[in-house]
Amino acid sequence: SMSTLEVSNLNDGTTTVATTFVTNGSAKAWAMADMDGDDAIEDSFNFASVTDNGTGDYEFNFTNSMSSASYAKSGNNGNKAKRTDSVTINRPAVSTSSAYKFTSLFATSSSEGAYDADDISAVIHGDLA
Repeated sequence: SMSTLEVSNLNDGTTTVATTFVTNGSAKAWAMADMDGDDAIEDSFNFASVTDNGTGDYEFNFTNSMSSASYAKSGNNGNKAKRTDSVTINRPAVSTSSAYKFTSLFATSSSEGAYDADDISAVIHGDLA
């Protein structure tokens, strides 16, 4: 049988915080991925896999789904040894409750477009299903 521990507050001996602050405010998923050849998540929490749909077009698939597609998304990308003169971002696409979908974009003074980044970060906040 499974037991449930019900606690209203957590205290580390100095600071007290409500458990709702921890459960509601913590990231529900995060990942660091290399998508310029390895096509792999290097480290993550609550992301099971990544789907490569083409140049710069990715789906990070949740292990445990979100309650809806209306969750907060943040992230950035870059190449450790390339495009040092550019600004790079993740542009969210139409996400679902089971996957964060986005395109990696770069922009320099002379060009812009999608690219396969080797240093992608993604962070998700919201409600789990």
